[in-house]
Amino acid sequence: MPRSSPGAAAIILAMKAGLLGLSLVGKSTLFQLLTGAPSPPPGSRPEARLGVARVPDPRVETLAGIFNPKKKTWATVEYVDVPGVTRGESQALVDLPALRGVDVLVHVVRAFESELVPHPEGSIDPLRDASVLDVELILADLVTVERRLERLEASIQKAKLADDVAERELFLRLKQGLETEKPLRELGLSDEERRRLRGYALLSEKPLLVVANLGEDLIQDAAGYLDSSGLAEFGQRPQVAVCAVSAPIEAEMAELEPADADSFREDLGLAEPGLERVIRTSYELLGLASFLTVGEDECRAWTIRRGTRAQLAAGAIHSDIERGFIRAEVVPFDDLVAAGSIAACREAGTLRLEGKDYEVKDGDVINFRFAV
Repeated sequence: MPRSSPGAAAIILAMKAGLLGLSLVGKSTLFQLLTGAPSPPPGSRPEARLGVARVPDPRVETLAGIFNPKKKTWATVEYVDVPGVTRGESQALVDLPALRGVDVLVHVVRAFESELVPHPEGSIDPLRDASVLDVELILADLVTVERRLERLEASIQKAKLADDVAERELFLRLKQGLETEKPLRELGLSDEERRRLRGYALLSEKPLLVVANLGEDLIQDAAGYLDSSGLAEFGQRPQVAVCAVSAPIEAEMAELEPADADSFREDLGLAEPGLERVIRTSYELLGLASFLTVGEDECRAWTIRRGTRAQLAAGAIHSDIERGFIRAEVVPFDDLVAAGSIAACREAGTLRLEGKDYEVKDGDVINFRFAV
């Protein structure tokens, strides 16, 4: 679900996600599997780590097989792995630079038993853990909101600017919601209100993906577990999504050849790799889509928000293309694959010329005509 309507802010070149979780939930293992980042040295100080994951998109490979480009480029997701949070540590989240600018928070909750790795809360209860962290985010935001209100009150006493008065009304509304332990993502903020808040990095305002880290005994009936644990219901809240993964199984499959990993996954009855599910669910939550460009030099996927107009989508490639936009040559991916070439699509009439207000669809293959 998009957080804003299509417009000047509709372009997103790379999604950035903050990985959060209590201690010993498998969060850092998931981060390493997603990004290929190495484990931190033993005894090193806990600190935020940044890694990049490639967005799985078989369409890029398919198009590369047709156009034989010099380079293939997938869309990417930047992940920030934040040190484990403990109950009552909301203050530490307030000024954490690593979380500023993230598009979505990914909260990893533990749903696996282990006698060797005791849960810091004493028992396995992923719904409780999801709720605990949500409260920590709310408390962190309350600190930020109260600080801003203090500054606004001082400023209003001196100058009483209309903009400050309007912002104070907004922040008083935020404070009221937070004091009832309601995350800001549930307050029904308008696009204009979200624009005003963009610089404050309010954590409970961000979309939230809860990832249940299951053991091998549960992953085959992940949907049933999400339902029985209460996580599926939690995922029905505004701007919240839930998915399941088994980091131990994903780690084991990462050591196998692709064909062997596919067979292992098939034996477990898993339709797709868990890591791909995490990325796909994040895209769906944020309302993201990918269009594609093709040619002899490169076949590439570009990330945009759903509903983005053609001229703005051109800006994902280069600002000059957006500024000098003339029209877009568009063909759906399936039509291009069926025809085998752009020329064949032109002859068949499946290649269309679209203007600047055309809403780009996921899987559109586009060539932008422009002049600067």
